[in-house]
Amino acid sequence: QLLEAKASLSLAQTLHALQLQQAKAQMNNMVPKKQFEQLQTSLREEQCKAQQLQEKVHRQAEQTCRQLVRTQEEHERLLQAAVEQAEVLEHNLRSAEAVVAERAAQLKDAQAQLSRNKLLIKDLHEENKGFAMALQAAELKQKSTEEKNQLLEEQASALKQLIGKITPASLS
Repeated sequence: QLLEAKASLSLAQTLHALQLQQAKAQMNNMVPKKQFEQLQTSLREEQCKAQQLQEKVHRQAEQTCRQLVRTQEEHERLLQAAVEQAEVLEHNLRSAEAVVAERAAQLKDAQAQLSRNKLLIKDLHEENKGFAMALQAAELKQKSTEEKNQLLEEQASALKQLIGKITPASLS
């Protein structure tokens, strides 16, 4: 029994030594209380800072969200204004196209009238040429007639003088 008790004691001492060694190893891995308190204080401060940062990020996210909503509303308003302006421009374009088409038709009519007028002018020019030639021929004929008339008048005058000379002589 003594031997059993000694063996049991020896086993218990060995186990105790082993547990003591494990406890010392754990204690070596443990942080001292003062350092633990400092670390705990630092952890609380960091948690507080993290909380503040989280709140700040949350506020900024809300602000950004509101800004995005305002920006989206502004873009929608600008888009609506652009759509309305595009509709006005499209209407103005259609009106301008109608005016241009009308002016083109007028110009086409004017061009057709101008072409007719050019033909009439050409015809009048040809007719005028004919009249000029006829006038020139008439002038030549008139000049010739005037020359003949002058000659006849001279001959008549000469005959009158001759008759005037002959008549008194034959009466006497």
